[in-house]
Amino acid sequence: MRVDLFDFDLPEDRIATRPVKPRDAARLLVVGGPEAALQDRVVRDLPGLLRPGDTLVLNDTRVIPARLVGMRRRGEASARIEAMLHKREATDRWRAFVRPAKRLALGDIIRFGEETEGACLLSGLEATVTEKGDGGEVVLRFALSGPILDESIASLGHMPLPPYIASKRPEDAADRVDYQTVYAAEEGAVAAPTAGLHFTDELITRLSERGIDRQFVTLHVGAGTFLPVKADDTSEHRMHAEWGSVSAETAAALNATRQRGGRIVAVGTTSLRLLESATTPEGEVRPWAGDTAIFITPGYRFRAVDVLMTNFHLPRSTLFMLVSAFAGLGEMQRAYAHAIANGYRFYSYGDASLLFRAEMPR
Repeated sequence: MRVDLFDFDLPEDRIATRPVKPRDAARLLVVGGPEAALQDRVVRDLPGLLRPGDTLVLNDTRVIPARLVGMRRRGEASARIEAMLHKREATDRWRAFVRPAKRLALGDIIRFGEETEGACLLSGLEATVTEKGDGGEVVLRFALSGPILDESIASLGHMPLPPYIASKRPEDAADRVDYQTVYAAEEGAVAAPTAGLHFTDELITRLSERGIDRQFVTLHVGAGTFLPVKADDTSEHRMHAEWGSVSAETAAALNATRQRGGRIVAVGTTSLRLLESATTPEGEVRPWAGDTAIFITPGYRFRAVDVLMTNFHLPRSTLFMLVSAFAGLGEMQRAYAHAIANGYRFYSYGDASLLFRAEMPR
């Protein structure tokens, strides 16, 4: 499909740079379902919008401070390098996006640490460039490995705010809390599963009291989620792989949900992509672990998910293509036009939508 079909104009002032407080006070646009008209609600209305017997699927990945700043030294020459870790390759290796990539060559050593008046204080965290690919992607082999490396990254790294926030303001202490779900558990993501940012402990309790089950999966979201689609046609775009897992217990619980007539409600596109990767064409969710690079565009027949809660996404992005596949391109164009006209806040710290799956003609 032509990528320009997924383009739209978004005013700059619709991009949220801070979340609303409390989290579940964010607005929620309901698209599809029993009501044909779009509904303007708030996230705390979610229990009443779902049915007893439904099951929420939440991504329990935990964001690590994956943005590192360091200095590349080559003889007397030096250059400031920023690296965004996005996928672990081994106990001592990470795949990363770096800038400026043209300043790096194979074999270069980067020493990461804090910068003071343009000078990098030596921190002891060194990495060697072992591979160099397209789009500023490299593989870094660190001098440390395992838990010691993790501790060093946690100490020196910055919270990896999306480019559309980081370009407007610096990261601060509030982001360490705001850019993390209240149920985050499994470290490894370099971007938040942002639909989950709207949940509070109180909302989770109310959902349980309503008879709505919840299950957790893990998908370590990579920085590739922010990469623009540069191709003119979707068939020419390459997705970056992300690691995820669905436990045997979760798979069994979701199959039981279906058997009793309940719906599977994915919280976030990350949960949806992982479930679709783990589900057979016949609709059986199976235990699963590994990399997924699933790319969902209109025409895809969904196997697992009936309802999707998600934030508002970038024009021409793979995520806007996914929601268009789920609820229909025309319906999503209408919903996004409504959201823009009515002051909804977009992207990671923005408002949310609740999408009911459009039926595919057979």
